[in-house]
Amino acid sequence: MRLLKVATCNLNQWAMDFDCNLKNIKESITKSKLAGAVIRLGPELEITGYGCEDHFLELDTVTHSWECLKEILVGDYTDGILCSIGMPVIRGSERYNCQLLCYNRKILMIRPKIWLANDGNYRELRWFTAWKQRDQLEEFQLPPDVAEALSQTSVPFGYGYIQFLDTAVAAEVCEELFTPVPPHAELALNGVEVFLNASGSHHQLRKLDVRLRAFIGATHTRGGVYMYSNHQGCDGARLYYDGCSCVVVNGDVVAQGSQFSLKDVEVLVAQVDLDAVASLRGSISSFQEQASCKTKVSSIKAPYKLCQSFNPQLLLSSPLKIKYHSPEEEIAFGPGCWMWDYLRRSGASGFLLPLSGGADSSSVAAIVGCMCQLVVKEIANGDEQVKADAIRIGHYTDGQYPTDSKEFAKRIFYTVYMGTENSSDATRSRAKLLADEIGSWHLDVSIDSVISSLLALFQTLTGKRPLYKVDGGSNAENLGLQNIQARIRMVLAFMLASLLPWAHSKPGFYLVLGSSNVDEGLRGYLTKYDCSSADINPIGSISKQDLRAFLKWAAVHLDYSSLAEIEAAPPTAELEPIRSNYSQLDEVDMGMTYEELSIYGRLRKIFRCGPVSMFQNLCYKWGGRLSPLEIGNKVKYFFKYYSINRHKMTVLTPSYHAESYSPEDNRFDLRQFLYNSSWPHQFRKIDELVNQLDGNKPIVGASGEHEQMGVTLDQGGGGMGVVAAGSGDPRAGL
Repeated sequence: MRLLKVATCNLNQWAMDFDCNLKNIKESITKSKLAGAVIRLGPELEITGYGCEDHFLELDTVTHSWECLKEILVGDYTDGILCSIGMPVIRGSERYNCQLLCYNRKILMIRPKIWLANDGNYRELRWFTAWKQRDQLEEFQLPPDVAEALSQTSVPFGYGYIQFLDTAVAAEVCEELFTPVPPHAELALNGVEVFLNASGSHHQLRKLDVRLRAFIGATHTRGGVYMYSNHQGCDGARLYYDGCSCVVVNGDVVAQGSQFSLKDVEVLVAQVDLDAVASLRGSISSFQEQASCKTKVSSIKAPYKLCQSFNPQLLLSSPLKIKYHSPEEEIAFGPGCWMWDYLRRSGASGFLLPLSGGADSSSVAAIVGCMCQLVVKEIANGDEQVKADAIRIGHYTDGQYPTDSKEFAKRIFYTVYMGTENSSDATRSRAKLLADEIGSWHLDVSIDSVISSLLALFQTLTGKRPLYKVDGGSNAENLGLQNIQARIRMVLAFMLASLLPWAHSKPGFYLVLGSSNVDEGLRGYLTKYDCSSADINPIGSISKQDLRAFLKWAAVHLDYSSLAEIEAAPPTAELEPIRSNYSQLDEVDMGMTYEELSIYGRLRKIFRCGPVSMFQNLCYKWGGRLSPLEIGNKVKYFFKYYSINRHKMTVLTPSYHAESYSPEDNRFDLRQFLYNSSWPHQFRKIDELVNQLDGNKPIVGASGEHEQMGVTLDQGGGGMGVVAAGSGDPRAGL
């Protein structure tokens, strides 16, 4: 038997914080060695942090990376252990995303990434070059100070593997696993038995299964030990890297790390038998045949043994049942961990949330409550870093620290119900009850006097006073009155976040939390600079349907029972007067349901549909209950409001990324924000298709009659102050 003990890790790195990152790397290597591992794998670009973005273009970033690597190598960290460490490297005029394979204080090989991630949230081609010389390894001259410190002038650079005396090891970096012809396929045919995948993979709802199936598939028919390491946490932007580092042997997961955790360093160790890999490969005839005529991959020889021989006292790692979180758990733990990292690294003393008693803001409140529960739990489990951060943020003294989540929430979480004459007693009481369950410091204020002052000023300026539509006002008056409420709430929220701590003799400032969901962003069902404008938004990329499922889950599993009643209530902005014959409802205002919005969003982004192909797809999906004319009108209505309101994405609050159809335009959904909202060519094609399908019936409201986009007004939306800016079309009966 060839017994090999390996270690992989989740690291909570912070982009451009080299001291923090170096500390975590050293700790992970130390823990790996103490566990007896002879291979240690860290995540992609772990020295810099993955999310440095245009900082990768700075020479300082590369220089500091070499400084950190040198500090690791001149110490005893790599003595007797192969360490794969990720950092950027400049060779000649090109910058590469590299894994540096180090052993016994030397760099054995630098492996540049050959296939770069360049879609969705990833822009690696903006900063790095893909390595294209795959036929041979080249020599790389180390920086002079590094060469002097290591007594090593050069190192093999390129695509290849390391041949030890008893096994072969190779790197396969993140995206390369998911390419049509992944490197591990030909590496396995060349005899590589251990694959090291350093990754920077972010969380997305329901995504983990795709990743794990790829690891399992890589070794199920080819054999091998597949090690995977990932970042875990918020490294400074919208993404949460969700860890789940693992070790897979011949298609079986034998070690799996946490997906959501507050730990800065988590090390997983597995004891594997490499003879099991050789045995599987030898039993597959087609593998033998393909290996006999393989394309040769370059290698370097390392005169070291990594394996131990048979020892009954060394227990092999057994296959595990894979742990998956439900989407509701992902919504609780992912944004909760992301918010904790953001809070502890921002210098803020807590959060402030405008809490309306509706589903969206209540979801945000529940996530903060979940975060507080996670903090208390990790402290009870002995995590000294979480304890130190909690003591600092909560301003505990005399050796005290959080032991109760509600008490901790009282110190770091303000909730504010900002009611008007249009607010109901039901939402006011729901907000208060939820705040009590979570433990937040809750305020209930009326903002009618502030709104009246603004209206009085407007009347002084114009001689006119606007009315709500239900009182005989025009659409412009109705929308204007709603948006006054919405924007006043934003101004008050930021004022309270900066001054309430001072008023209560607390140091620091609080971060304002937003609460608009992904569907409202897609439709534009929010007002610029209302309560959707905040410092961060944990639910900005989560659909309304998923949030409602989360509320049901959290009512039971987080012990916030009031959420069940909140989930059952129909979504309403409460920005118009309530009458016996009229009550404002979000889906009526939008002219479409949240379920329809999710469908439009997935077709638009995930399936890359324009108006015509969306219409065609929906004819198959909805053709049994809707006519082509009805489907065509729905598609045109969606694209009209999507394009009118797209400009709002330019000021959307930075949101936790969770959904693959997010309209967030900062980096994920790169589209223009000024459209011809009548889409003349596309809508005309839809009309022609409808005409064919309906047998030459005349089309009412043909595309050519749609108005061009002119000056846009604001249109009301869901949640306290979360209203939409949009066209000026009448709201009722849409």
